[in-house]
Amino acid sequence: MEKEKAQLMFKLAFSKKNWGAKYDRLEHFKRFENLDNIIKELNKLGWLLITKKPNYTGISLNTQYKKEILEFIEAQMPEVRGWIK
Repeated sequence: MEKEKAQLMFKLAFSKKNWGAKYDRLEHFKRFENLDNIIKELNKLGWLLITKKPNYTGISLNTQYKKEILEFIEAQMPEVRGWIK
């Protein structure tokens, strides 16, 4: 599940650049098998910001933990080292 967490955060950080107030709909990540558990655990760490809207839920990465998030992604996915600034 750690690899899946890293993949989700990588997608938010690199492909979509969803940090802070720029978020993406949770439904765009339904390909992740353990999505509910991943969201719960990352939210508990404070790494994920959850924005509730009337029609959907948005998620983005917390800029306060950018260094830790990037280190975690690179530890789990060494092939992407240096891709995210």
